[in-house]
Amino acid sequence: MSSWSIYNKGKTIGTTTAEGGLILSDEFNDDGARITLKRGNSYVSVSLHIKGWMDHSRFFSTDSDAQREYRAMRSAVITVLTVINTEGVSEIKIWEAISDFVRRFP
Repeated sequence: MSSWSIYNKGKTIGTTTAEGGLILSDEFNDDGARITLKRGNSYVSVSLHIKGWMDHSRFFSTDSDAQREYRAMRSAVITVLTVINTEGVSEIKIWEAISDFVRRFP
């Protein structure tokens, strides 16, 4: 199973984003994903990046909703990463896994 680590030794936590938000949590996975929890003036967001494949952001009105979904997305993306990193898998199967993820986490 893939494990998560603090991104950039935690140096991004507490920093301001280009949009003016504050990074609350920032983790990466050696299999190619990064997930970030940010708070802006009127929202909290969870952004997921899979290197070479996708960027997906979701917006919430409460910290608790965003934190719950952050944890759920972090767990669920392992399935997508497994498909991406399977030798010989077709690009169609990868996009199907990504599409399933985005449908689950709109």
